[in-house]
Amino acid sequence: MPYGMMRGVTGRLMLLDTASLYFRAYFGVPESVKAPDGTPVNAVRGLLEFIDRLVKDHRPDELVACMDADWRPQWRVDLIPSYKAHRVAEEHEAGPDEEEVPDTLSPQVPVIEAVLDALGIARVGVAGYEADDVIGTFTGRAKGPVDIVTGDRDLYQLVDDARGIRVLYPLKGVGTLQLTDEAWLREKYGVDGRGYADLALLRGDPSDGLPGVPGIGEKTAAKLLAEFGDLAGIMAAVDDPKAKLTPSQRKRLDESRPYVAVAPKVVRVADDVPLPDVDTTLPRGPRDPAALEELGARWGLGGPLKRLLTTLAP
Repeated sequence: MPYGMMRGVTGRLMLLDTASLYFRAYFGVPESVKAPDGTPVNAVRGLLEFIDRLVKDHRPDELVACMDADWRPQWRVDLIPSYKAHRVAEEHEAGPDEEEVPDTLSPQVPVIEAVLDALGIARVGVAGYEADDVIGTFTGRAKGPVDIVTGDRDLYQLVDDARGIRVLYPLKGVGTLQLTDEAWLREKYGVDGRGYADLALLRGDPSDGLPGVPGIGEKTAAKLLAEFGDLAGIMAAVDDPKAKLTPSQRKRLDESRPYVAVAPKVVRVADDVPLPDVDTTLPRGPRDPAALEELGARWGLGGPLKRLLTTLAP
């Protein structure tokens, strides 16, 4: 049944931050893993092995491979021009900028997409949005528990114990996953899921080109959030002479108002992406067996596909 038509489904939904996982697969599986024609397929094989292990270990009822239709949406760049700017390989006036990726990874992405489609695993990317936003929207609409599989800590902001939403963060392949819930977040960062976006915004993130507030690192940000509740509470404290802020904190936060005004929209994942109607049910057999057989033979994926199909079978 298409996702948009689901009513009261309370099975476990697993959302894959697909690019984050195939990047890990690419760097984790030797490039000597090649198709019969000599083309590297290490990312394809590695991702299939990841999915096999995830389904085996966590038994989701629904599975969606979330894609980056636009890894650097213009609406985020308009708000913070430095957003992911250091990762741009080529700028395009008419369309999305190209991300710098290893030259033997790019040709594997269409193969990954074709294999997922032939398997019948839902694959969703929406123009103008990152995979994080697709994940955020699916999570917001889910009726049951959600496992988000990602190597990107930005998605910690979605963790919510009350709703059974956790992040499975790969530490080594996907065999060793850090199960990130609110207790883990509080111990590590001193915040819950809701507070993580404010923490990230204040401290900044060089890997995403987010400047943060100068002089406010992770520990100071956590202390300020513990003291004043959230970003709005911290900024209200800047205007309150009685609030417990050091003179330098007050000055830096005051000077950072233009950044603080726009950063929440950039840092927080969207929850209003226009999702297509897709069948998110975990497939029990391939949607297109002939196409899958052809892809398996052409790209030398027989072993991983056979194992995954065995895992998927009821």
